[in-house]
Amino acid sequence: MSDLTTLLEVGGPVAALSGGAAYARAKHPAVYWSTVGLPVSTVRLLSSYGSVMEACGLTMSPSRLRVLAVKAMTQREVRPVPPRRGLIRPTTTGLRIRLRLAPGQEPADVAASAERLRHAWGVHAVYVTTVKPGVVELRLVGYDVLRRVRMPRKIAGGFLKVPVALREDATPFVRDYRTIPHQLTLGATLSGKSMYLRHLIAGLAPQPVTLVGIDCKRGVELAPFAPRLSALATDPEQAAELLPVLVKEMEDRYDLIKARQGIAPGTPDEEITSDIWGLPEHERPVPVVLFVDEVAELFMVATKKDEERRDEMVTQLIRLAQLGRAAGIYLEVCGQRFGAELGKGATMLRAQLTGRVCHRVNDEASAKMALGDIAAEAVAAACSIAPERPGLAVAGDTSGGWSRIRTPYLSLGDAAETCRESAHLVPDLPTLKPFRPDVPEHPVESTPPVVLPHPVTD
Repeated sequence: MSDLTTLLEVGGPVAALSGGAAYARAKHPAVYWSTVGLPVSTVRLLSSYGSVMEACGLTMSPSRLRVLAVKAMTQREVRPVPPRRGLIRPTTTGLRIRLRLAPGQEPADVAASAERLRHAWGVHAVYVTTVKPGVVELRLVGYDVLRRVRMPRKIAGGFLKVPVALREDATPFVRDYRTIPHQLTLGATLSGKSMYLRHLIAGLAPQPVTLVGIDCKRGVELAPFAPRLSALATDPEQAAELLPVLVKEMEDRYDLIKARQGIAPGTPDEEITSDIWGLPEHERPVPVVLFVDEVAELFMVATKKDEERRDEMVTQLIRLAQLGRAAGIYLEVCGQRFGAELGKGATMLRAQLTGRVCHRVNDEASAKMALGDIAAEAVAAACSIAPERPGLAVAGDTSGGWSRIRTPYLSLGDAAETCRESAHLVPDLPTLKPFRPDVPEHPVESTPPVVLPHPVTD
């Protein structure tokens, strides 16, 4: 009986802790990492650092001075020297540690061993970034942060910067229009493309920016954000009227820049500008962000007259993509598929869209059109997105860099409420007033009576 009591006293708490840890690991991975994963991985790293680096081929032969000192002071065997490591810095999602590379090593050597390091230290993933010449940072991610997205509390945002998703290395993906002015976003139905667009609009709504939408699905995607939109076109006919107005607005802004460049002899160098951001603040026009949803609808034609209208719209979109950045006009082009088969001008327009975000697509050709000029690995990653993970995407740019991202959930009601609260920030642009969408009044909910009525009985 005493043995059974002892077993219950010892085994009960152990079983409860084990069960609680298993539950936390499955349902609350962040809690599990902070309480169990972080200490275990830290001990593994500290105890096996030298042997793991040697097994990965990241050690170097010791210097002659070190060999002589070891032989003179001890009888130990002289072993290869691993890269010198800095302090281990824990985070809510993993660990960070800096390594000083030995002479002759390069960051690619460490990146090639990332998978080995992941298994050796028992973490979900290992990412390598270069801090400065000779120093790299290992970012160890303790669990799959894309399974249940939680954005960091502190994100360095700013004007025309929107934190829209989370990268697989637990860093925020920020859409910066000043750095990447135009972007192409592709995704099949229920892939999360609309959620991504919803985050962009909700993030830009509180900023002093002109938001313009072209939604050829009769406005079902962008109409909920009408209070914050300066213009909205819901079919190709309206888009054909709106795009020339935007092109004219761009030309007027270039005239303003050229007038500023009528440089007087005594003008300081810092006042000479080639875009609107060099203008004085009181002269600077408000930037414009144009959202084009289902861009393929602008390319589809049924008659000869439609073909002429299509060519005009595509030409105007290309002009906005080529020249809009300096005028403060930015494009966000979205669609389910975007390829050369859409017609004349499609490939030329795609070439002007520096940023690329590809959600789950229905065929490999669509992924190649979005990411084929970035990296073959990015195309393979986009084709492997499962339907069970909406919002997961591959983001990259034409410089060749890419990463997996996932957008957190944002309800349509919350995004629309943000736009309603920011309706007073709609800039006054007279040229866009004819295209301002009708904003229905927000219905007032009736308050329930204080006294509940009771039916009259005989």
